[in-house]
Amino acid sequence: MATKKFFLPESEIPTHWYNVAADLRTPPPPPLHPATHEPIGPEALAPLFPMELIKQEVSGERYIEIPDEVREIYRIWRPSPLIRATALEKALDTPAKIYYKYEGGSPAGSHKPNTAVAQAYYNRQEGVKRIATETGAGQWGSSLAFACNQFGIECKVYMVRVSYGQKPYRRSMMQVWGASVVASPSADTNAGRAIREADPDSQGSLGIAISEAVEDAAMREDTKYSLGSVLNHVLLHQTVIGQEAIKQMEMAGDYPDVVIGCAGGGSNAAGLMFPFMKERLEGKRNTRFLAVEPASCPSLTKGEYRYDFGDVAGLTPLMKMRTLGHTFMPPGIHAGGLRYHAMAPLLCHLFESGDIEAVAYRQNACFEAATLFARTEGIVPAPESSHAIRGAIDEAVTAKEEGKSRVILFNLSGHGLLDLAAYDDYLAGKLVDDEYPAEKVREAMRSLPEIP
Repeated sequence: MATKKFFLPESEIPTHWYNVAADLRTPPPPPLHPATHEPIGPEALAPLFPMELIKQEVSGERYIEIPDEVREIYRIWRPSPLIRATALEKALDTPAKIYYKYEGGSPAGSHKPNTAVAQAYYNRQEGVKRIATETGAGQWGSSLAFACNQFGIECKVYMVRVSYGQKPYRRSMMQVWGASVVASPSADTNAGRAIREADPDSQGSLGIAISEAVEDAAMREDTKYSLGSVLNHVLLHQTVIGQEAIKQMEMAGDYPDVVIGCAGGGSNAAGLMFPFMKERLEGKRNTRFLAVEPASCPSLTKGEYRYDFGDVAGLTPLMKMRTLGHTFMPPGIHAGGLRYHAMAPLLCHLFESGDIEAVAYRQNACFEAATLFARTEGIVPAPESSHAIRGAIDEAVTAKEEGKSRVILFNLSGHGLLDLAAYDDYLAGKLVDDEYPAEKVREAMRSLPEIP
């Protein structure tokens, strides 16, 4: 069976981003001021973000136009291909059809430039000279470094310490594009210094790195902050993925029964899911949506739906999310982009309404799936994407057991060519399956503010 690929012409790059907030059955809970616990307005976000991004964050418009200059840069790698995984289907001997949307062809090798380019553009439009950000596995940091280079903006990246050591070539990539990169917790901020003093051996976390980047931006008039996941406007920009996939599934003559994405902060899953979610919310289809997360950091499957900070230091607004507690320190798994204590509020809202399902896997099971995928389909996936592959394989196996066909679509968010040390550990039997650290989570949850 030959591999089937579905390509769209450049003219089919979406002209608008899709905003799922316009079609929700009930509005999501508002963000709250970290001190007063009152709902915040756009002005509260002005020190951190350019106003156009703030407008997108709170927008109720269904479609928001993509600037021509952003679409022009998108043309470097968009539209991305949709591929039917026929060799994987054969290896699984399944009646299911498995499709994946491949985002690894971008300059940074992942889906992250879809929002990085947009965010850098809006910052440049408002005269911002410098952007501070965090990164877990380095996919986001390298994407923002690329985007800032496109628009002549200085970029400072706080990279989670465990990934800083595990993935040195991600750091190199950021530096090639002109970014300054430090391991987080760093000595450059009050938040970082406080963590280092309390725990000199801290591996870091996305929550800590966010605190550092937010502090950096707040202390300098020439600097804004940029986030690679979680927030509404970030998820919005990623919907180019799902919009293209809808057209490509039409080319294939299929429609997915289940749509799958790995989930850490939520941008990858939302980018594929939300455009397909529209028809479910309108009552036209009953497509299933499955978010796959690491068992060592299971915010959807084991977190509580409560207001929490997006960072460790409590500098961000309070958002209602499925959370493990903002001070929770996840184990140092190789899927660094999924080591976040909470999940995007919009994804959590849809999870609470029953429109999204979730499952958690240990990292050995995910690398087993990724290795099978590489040996059948030829692409070495990023550790984060291995979670979506594991979910797709299990769906295909279930279809075989039930003797029923089903159409499976998942997002392959990036390649793993700079993550080969993780595959070395897997092949050598060195990967540790960290258990859900229940006591550490209970301790972290005690630090959450009490919101009526």
